[in-house]
Amino acid sequence: MSDGDGAGRNGRGGEKELAEGPRPMVTFDFSGRVAIVTGAGGGIGEAYATALAEAGASVVVADIVTENAERVAEVIRATGAAAAAVTADVADVASAEAMAAFAVDTFGGLDHLVNNAAIFGGMQLDLLVTVDWEYLNRFLAVNMLGALNCVRACYPIMKRTGGSIVNQSSTASHLYAGFYGLAKAGVNSVTQQLAHELGGRKIRINAIAPGPIDTEASRSVVPAEFMEPILAGLALKRMGQTDDLVGLCLFLLSDQASWITGHIFNVDGGQVVRL
Repeated sequence: MSDGDGAGRNGRGGEKELAEGPRPMVTFDFSGRVAIVTGAGGGIGEAYATALAEAGASVVVADIVTENAERVAEVIRATGAAAAAVTADVADVASAEAMAAFAVDTFGGLDHLVNNAAIFGGMQLDLLVTVDWEYLNRFLAVNMLGALNCVRACYPIMKRTGGSIVNQSSTASHLYAGFYGLAKAGVNSVTQQLAHELGGRKIRINAIAPGPIDTEASRSVVPAEFMEPILAGLALKRMGQTDDLVGLCLFLLSDQASWITGHIFNVDGGQVVRL
């Protein structure tokens, strides 16, 4: 590895060779594994589902909007990979249980769960002290307790052979971000608590906390004039892309992360500094 000025053990010539030569690739093999990705009908969830399928997993594409789930599943199947769509409301106990049962009925089991579903695109912008109470309850039921609900539905299947879970958090959990930040801080705590409850069953659970990611949902919530100063405050001054999250998600789900659980990993271009 090179030091801070970019010079490796071969000096500047080594740096040039690294920059121009092929980069080493880390590959993951999920062949024979079954994964559920919630909120997979677009954006980050679609990227996760597609990447898992490319790595060999049979993927349950779950989304509250049926046509979005079916579109993504069809795109995956067109590549020759295995995918099936299911309609799921992560805040509803019966719906989450039906989703888990669908994975077993369709693919014979369940090894991995990615809790990505959330209310974000088009969400209300309001204060904790003034947001409509019914809206807040629905928001927290989806964005915070939805992850717990899906874990409760899925872990009885996963505990037979062990498994791994990734929850979707946000750097908003570390910043002032109103009820969205509150929900994601709850996801962090749920992740840490469940790591201890599930560890004895050989189930690992971690969370990814993205910074600003360029998706249709984020563009609908944060106007460009508000996003510019946010990006200016990042160490890496650009919007994140969905592909920036995929590698970490696959790693945390994989056996290569077999001794990692209960952690929240920022993927944020240097937005949040935690000591």
